[in-house]
Amino acid sequence: MLAGGVTWAALPGPPSVRTTEQRIAVVDGPHDDRHVGLDTTFFAPAGHGRAPAVLLAHGFGGSKDDTRDEAERLARHGYAVLTWSARGFGRSDGEITLDSPDYDVKDVRQLIDWLARRPEVRLDAPGDPRVGIAGQSYGGGITLLAAAYDHRVDAIAPQITWYDLADSLFPDATGKGAANGVFKKVWAGIFFTAGASSTGCGRFLPSLCAMYQKVAETGGPTPEAVATLRRSSISSVAGRIHVPTLLVQGQSDSLFPLDQADGNARAVSGAPVKVVWFQGGHDGGDPETTRVRGLVTGWFDRYLKGDRTATSGEEGAGFTVTRSGGIDSSTQRVVVTAATAPRYPGLAGATRRTLPLGGQEQTIQNPPGGSPASVSTLPGLGALGGVSGFGTGGAQLDMPGQSAVFETEPLNAPLTLTGSARVRVHVAGGRATLFAKVYDVGPDGQAEPARRLAAPFNVDGTADVALPALDHRFDAGHRVRVVFSTTDMGFASPTRAASYRVSVDSPLTVPADPALRTPPTPLPWWVWGFPAIAVAAAVVLVATGRGRRRRGGEPGDPEVPLEIAGLTKRYKTGHLAVDDLSFRVERGQVCGLLGPNGAGKTTTLRMLMGLIHPDAGQIRIFGEPVRPGAPVLSRLGSFVEGPGFLPHLSGRDNLELYWKAAGRGEAYLDEALEIAGLGDAIRRPVRTYSQGMRQRLAIAQAMLGLPDLLVLDEPTNGLDPPQIAEMREVLVRYAAAGRTVIISSHLLAEVEQTCTDVVVMHRGTLVAAGPVAEIAGHDGSILIGTPEVDRAMSVLTALEGVEAAEPYAPGVLVRLNGFAPAAVVAALVAGGVPVDRVTPHRRLEDAFLALIGDGS
Repeated sequence: MLAGGVTWAALPGPPSVRTTEQRIAVVDGPHDDRHVGLDTTFFAPAGHGRAPAVLLAHGFGGSKDDTRDEAERLARHGYAVLTWSARGFGRSDGEITLDSPDYDVKDVRQLIDWLARRPEVRLDAPGDPRVGIAGQSYGGGITLLAAAYDHRVDAIAPQITWYDLADSLFPDATGKGAANGVFKKVWAGIFFTAGASSTGCGRFLPSLCAMYQKVAETGGPTPEAVATLRRSSISSVAGRIHVPTLLVQGQSDSLFPLDQADGNARAVSGAPVKVVWFQGGHDGGDPETTRVRGLVTGWFDRYLKGDRTATSGEEGAGFTVTRSGGIDSSTQRVVVTAATAPRYPGLAGATRRTLPLGGQEQTIQNPPGGSPASVSTLPGLGALGGVSGFGTGGAQLDMPGQSAVFETEPLNAPLTLTGSARVRVHVAGGRATLFAKVYDVGPDGQAEPARRLAAPFNVDGTADVALPALDHRFDAGHRVRVVFSTTDMGFASPTRAASYRVSVDSPLTVPADPALRTPPTPLPWWVWGFPAIAVAAAVVLVATGRGRRRRGGEPGDPEVPLEIAGLTKRYKTGHLAVDDLSFRVERGQVCGLLGPNGAGKTTTLRMLMGLIHPDAGQIRIFGEPVRPGAPVLSRLGSFVEGPGFLPHLSGRDNLELYWKAAGRGEAYLDEALEIAGLGDAIRRPVRTYSQGMRQRLAIAQAMLGLPDLLVLDEPTNGLDPPQIAEMREVLVRYAAAGRTVIISSHLLAEVEQTCTDVVVMHRGTLVAAGPVAEIAGHDGSILIGTPEVDRAMSVLTALEGVEAAEPYAPGVLVRLNGFAPAAVVAALVAGGVPVDRVTPHRRLEDAFLALIGDGS
C-alpha cells in the first residue's frame, strides 16, 4: 500500500487547461448592419500542436458559464474549445432572436472565422478549421442550423432540441401542421418570459415579443408566427446538413418530444446519423450525464480526430434507447441500461402490431373556461414533472367527465412500444381540441402513464392520430389504455362549454424495433474475486469455529425460545453497550425489552439476529447457538431499526420479492396481509405510503412464515391509537398460539397492556426481569374496574382520601391517601357506579422510573 501510494503521488495529475476571456465583435442582421460584442472563453487544448476545435452552445436563459465544466473536460481530452454567451444572454450584447439565421447563425460563422485564426486549432484548409459543435436545447438548435449554413462544420452533437419550432409550440397529432395546432401555452410562456423583464420585451427582438403577445392573447397560431418560427427551424434547411450528426433526445420532455429528433434525423443527408433516446429531458428525469458526455466525446473523437475505434461502447449502433433496469439494492438508485440497434427505424418502428381497442362511443365535456384541467406533466418544473412525486402513485390525473377511455384486452405476452402508436378517432359534436395519452394498466386495474406526455390535436369528424412517441414495455397480463381528454394544464384549450361524442374507428397500431438489444452487463471484478476470498474465509471460519464449539457452543434446551447468558458488547469507540446481560424468554410470552435511550436494547437485538458479534457470552434460540447464517435463524422473524422497501414496487410485490429472496417455506402471505390491514393500498407503490403504512407493512414482513420467535423494535411508531390497539390484540393472539414475541418499546403504557413479561435494562446491564405484575408491584394504588368511568371520576374526585384518580383501562386508577379501599368502593356504589373488581396496582411506568432512578 505504501509503494502504491508513493507511485500515485508521483504520477502527474490531469493536464491543466489554459483559458482566455475575450469579447469577439461580430456583425449580423438581415442587412449586416448590427454590431454586437459576444462574451467568449477559449480553452486551449492540453498537449502540443494543433487540435480539432469544439464550439459549445448553452441552453435558453443561460450563458457560457453553464458549459465551463464540459469545456474544461474536452480541453483536457485534447480539443480547443470555445464557449460563448449567445446574443441577448449573459454579458453579450444584442437581442434574443431564437437562433435566427440572420443573427445567431451569422454570429456562429464569425466565431468559426475566429477559431481559424488561432494557432492551437487544426485547419482543413485556410480559413477552414476542423470544428464540431455541441449544445442542448437552444444550443442544440444553433448547432444544427450552423451546420446547414456553414460547410466548414465537420461534426455536430445537438441535444434535446427542436426540428420545427412552430410544430413544437403548436403541436398537432394529426400531422396537419402548426397552422392547425394547439398552443403549448405554459412552455411558450416560460420560453418568452425567461428573456423578458418588468418593462415588457426585455432582451427579445421587439418583433418576436409582439408575435408572442398576440399569440398569447388569441390562444392560437397566426400565419406570421408560424412563418417566423419556421425560419428558425431545422425544417427550413432539411437536406442541407451533410455532416456526421449525433442526436440525443429526452424521453422525459414535453417541450421537444422524441418526434423532433425524428425530424432532425431525416433532415441530415449523406452523412452518418446516430439517434439516442435517454431518460432525461426538459421535464427532469435522469440526465445520464456521464453516458451523454461519453457519447459526445466518442462522436467527436471519431469524426474530428479520425479515431475509428471511438464508439463509446456502442459500436455499430445507429439507435440507442436507455431504459430503467430496476433499483440497485445497494444504492437505492434506478439502474439505467442501454438497448442498441444497428439503425434508427423512425417513429413508425421496424415492425408494427395491431391491437383491438375496446370501448363504446363515449360522451365527454369541455368545461366552461377550460378549467379544471387534466394534468400530463408540469412544464418547467424539472423533476416535479413526475407528478407521481405528489403521492398519486403514478395514477392518472384526468378530470372526471372530460376523458374517453379505450383499452386493449390483457396482453398474452410482453410488448415493447418503441415509437409513436397510431389510432383513428371519430369525434361528433363540432370542432374539438383533444389530448391523447397512453397508460399502462396492470392486472389489478391500477393505471400508470407510459410517459407523462400528451399529443394534442384539433378534430371535427375523423382523424388519424399519432400518440406520444415513447419507449415503454407492457408486461404480459397488462392492458394498453388510450385516453382522449378535453383539457390539459400545459396547453390552451377552448373556454366555451361543449359536449362531444368520441369513438375509435381502428385498432391500435403499435410500433416496435425487435433489433434493439441490451448487451449483457460485464461482470464486476468481485464476481471472480469474492469466491477466492470466500474460500480463504471459509478455511479460517472452520478452523476457528471448531475451537468456539469446544468452548461452549453445545445446544441448550430446544423448548426455550431465547436464552441469553453473560452477553457483552463493547464498540471500537470504547463504549460498553451491553455488559454481562442474562435473561430467558419462555414459549407463549409477550416479553417487553425496556430501557432508556442508550440502554443497549437495539444492540442486544442485533446480536440476537446474528447481525453483530458479541465480545462474550452466549445467545441460544431454541437451544441452538446464534451465529451468522445459523439455520435456527429461519425460525425468527424480525423488524429492527425501520422498514426498508423498494419504493417503485407495491406493498404486496415487496413482500413476495422478500420471501423469494429468503428462500424459505410457505409464506402465509394472506395471514400476514390481514395482520397489516392495508386494504387496497397493498397494491399501490410503497413510495405513496405514509410512515404508519410502512410500519404495518414491515410488521407483516416480519410475520411472513409465521415464525416461532418474533422480534419487533418499536412496532407502534407511526401508528395511530386505533392501529396501536389492533396491533396489541394481534401480538397477544400471536403468542397465545404457542409462539413468542419480543418487543422493544418506549411506550410503557402499551407494554403494560400487551406484555406478559418485561426485561428492564439500564446502561447495558439487567436491572429487573419477570412478569409485569411482579415488576410493577403496588404502591398504595388500586385499579377499580368499571364500565362507568366518567361517573366514577366525578365521585372519586370529591373524596378527601383520594390523592389522585385517572382513567386507566379497564377502569380507573386511584392513588389513596390514608383512605381504605372498602370506603372507596362504598362511595362508588352509593353514587350508583357499578364496580366489577378491585385490585392493587402500580403503573409499570412508575416501577420503571424507580428501577432506573433519574437516569444519571
